[in-house]
Amino acid sequence: MSDQSKLPPVEVSWFSALCDDDYEFLGVPDEQLRSSYEHCRDIVLGAERGGFDNILLPSGYQLGIDTIAFAGGIAPLISRIRLLVAVRCGEMWPPQLARQIATLDRMLGGRLTINIISSELPGQPMESGPRYRRCVEVMRILRTLLDSESLAIDGEFYKVKLEPPRVGTVSRRCPPMYFGGLSDDAREAAAEGCDVYLMWPDTLDNVKAIIDDLSARAARRGRKLRFGYRVHVVVRETESEARAAADRLLSRLDAGVGDQILRKSLDHQSTGARRQAELRQSATGDGYIEENLWTGIGRARSGCGAAIVGDPDQVLRKLNAYRRLGIEAFILSGYPHAAECDLFARHVLPHLDHGPLTI
Repeated sequence: MSDQSKLPPVEVSWFSALCDDDYEFLGVPDEQLRSSYEHCRDIVLGAERGGFDNILLPSGYQLGIDTIAFAGGIAPLISRIRLLVAVRCGEMWPPQLARQIATLDRMLGGRLTINIISSELPGQPMESGPRYRRCVEVMRILRTLLDSESLAIDGEFYKVKLEPPRVGTVSRRCPPMYFGGLSDDAREAAAEGCDVYLMWPDTLDNVKAIIDDLSARAARRGRKLRFGYRVHVVVRETESEARAAADRLLSRLDAGVGDQILRKSLDHQSTGARRQAELRQSATGDGYIEENLWTGIGRARSGCGAAIVGDPDQVLRKLNAYRRLGIEAFILSGYPHAAECDLFARHVLPHLDHGPLTI
């Protein structure tokens, strides 16, 4: 296995498919894998049994089931794993969202983390610049109230004076806020307000460039960011088996259906989504953009569109390469999510020095 003796521990998270994103064959709906409370609950419980530190509960207005409601339902059933709960800023009144977050954190015994999404209000499109400026105000409101401080904001979007809710988080501090986005507006928002900047799959050189850029933007504000990486995995006992499993995922994909899936996503025209498309277009004929990084998943999935594919040592080596660049948190997934969760937990996770990210 790869040497990681000089690397700090890394947070390793899995993904529960709340947004209708689970398949045996990409682009081929499977009723047993559609988002439901029961199916997504089983993924969370499997990730906890497998030893993962955290699990992302994604959110989409049109897709799947509600994230905060699901988090409240699953919280009493887990005892160790953290929840990374995605919240769509444009859909929520921030003081009420703060109270919901504080309540969830209490239910989890302090094991809540937050994935901030700079979303629109459903049905009311908003340009990128003001949408991200509003997101910064939301993060400021949440951090102030969840730090148990009085709020007085006279912003572009919110003008609020308010005392914090009586029931705060277990720590009386705001849970760590994870946030992603590749555009200049998104990068400025991240540097201003979040704790952990998340990025989608990219080449090692570009990952380093993004980390350097965001670090500099945060430093100009007297801040320091941590960095996370969201990617799929396909791990098997041998490389040939892993590549065959990746090919099998696309073996029943109709190109027209794949295009429809990409267009259906609300973020399909974002800077990040365009970058994922660039990676696919630049990849070799078998879909690999660099060693063990396969872009085929992006043919039927908007957003995170690549997977680390290989045997356990190859997957571990690739993860450690990102860690050496400064990545301190991984959010992993695979298809079907429960099955790939088990494979990664057995073949790779025991060889990673990992634990919850502390802010």
